[in-house]
Amino acid sequence: MKNIYKKVACLLALGLTLASCDDYLNDVPKGAKSPETLADYEAFLRDEYNTRIDILGATHLLNDQFVTAATLTSNRLYNANYMWDENADRIALKVSDESTYYTTYSGISAFNLIIENALSATKATEQEQRTVWAQAKIMRAMNFFYVTNFYADTYVASTAATKLSVPLITSANINAPSKQVTIQEMYDFILNDIKEALPYLPKVAQTALHPNLGAGYAFYSRVYLQMNNYTEALKYADLALAENNKLFDWVAFYEANKAIIDVPNSYTTAVSPMGYNNVENYIFRHGSSRSLGREPSIPVERAARFETGDARLKSRWKVRTVGADTYYYSILSGMYNFGGLTTVEVYLIKAECLARDNKITEALAILNTVRKTRILPASYQDIATTDKATALNAIYKTKSNELLQTLTPYADARRLNAEGIYKVSFTKVVNGITYTLKSDSHLWTSPFPQGATQNPGNGTITQNVDK
Repeated sequence: MKNIYKKVACLLALGLTLASCDDYLNDVPKGAKSPETLADYEAFLRDEYNTRIDILGATHLLNDQFVTAATLTSNRLYNANYMWDENADRIALKVSDESTYYTTYSGISAFNLIIENALSATKATEQEQRTVWAQAKIMRAMNFFYVTNFYADTYVASTAATKLSVPLITSANINAPSKQVTIQEMYDFILNDIKEALPYLPKVAQTALHPNLGAGYAFYSRVYLQMNNYTEALKYADLALAENNKLFDWVAFYEANKAIIDVPNSYTTAVSPMGYNNVENYIFRHGSSRSLGREPSIPVERAARFETGDARLKSRWKVRTVGADTYYYSILSGMYNFGGLTTVEVYLIKAECLARDNKITEALAILNTVRKTRILPASYQDIATTDKATALNAIYKTKSNELLQTLTPYADARRLNAEGIYKVSFTKVVNGITYTLKSDSHLWTSPFPQGATQNPGNGTITQNVDK
């Protein structure tokens, strides 16, 4: 853990060139600039390295990202998740430091630095100081949410006060103590960060990388949904949609680009519409890379779970065979909001909350509002039912497709499995062998990397799974 803070401390020497990091920790290099002004601290907020969210293990487990046969042979950890190997010792396979853990905590350290210093930074009004402070609070809370829902069990009210989550660190100091708190303590901390930030978030943020008021409300809604608090989740979903309720028209995008998209055996890319300027964005955050180019390919079996005529699928991937591998290859190039918050997620949170309250007609109206911007007219039909389970399953299906390559389908699946009513499990056949990911599998929680447990900094870390 200390290595993260050493790195951040080095970055603070903005003019650092020849001096070593360890030297800097003892003495600011001559000519270097320590952060003092609000602009200095805000630079860490807009640093796109800190907006990376790597959830590769989750996308592998869900088979939301295609992995070649050669890679599965050479990388045993990838194979364990992708092929749902219950017998694999994933703890032993995580010998090296994992970017999911370290990039997330590196971001937390940067946000801690801002929170500790923004209110005393120079060359700024009090309002400007509070805005940056509040935005860092939201970003820190988001990072803790991501890392908790990756390395700890999902939130269950009856066990949250006794089960451990992840290390809670609230200071950028390299000597800051680390305590692995309970799931309840972590969620209480996240909720408090959001609560404190909301009064100071701007309605319109400086850039798409800065959380605005809509982002605060949307994140509140996401957290409450994960806690199965549908009343509060709906409340903040409505508040978020009052700030921004725009949906991107994927049908129109496909029609505008079909001349490129529909060329047989051609993988010429169209420009990704999922970048900084997408109308659905509350806040933009990268995935594992800040310059992905093409987004990851997806398995044939995963593509089959999209609705017939889904313009998002048709606009993003096309089937391709290379050697022994057949998969859906990306035909977009650019940026992708894999770690942020969007209106479509909030629409579908609202739909689920309404359905949970037996307001089926209202829930389906919200769902169909989303689907009309996704499903080509020749294939589109309103989903209509009076059955609660059918409605909820339709919402979950749409949401998992909409938020493919993000943490949300993984978090949703864990939440539903813990609830026990709408369980999520998967089966596939590869080379005549049937593989199954059961709803109660230990694979749904990822182990900490050995680099973290063996070098935990100023604290201790207990594994949350046995293997």
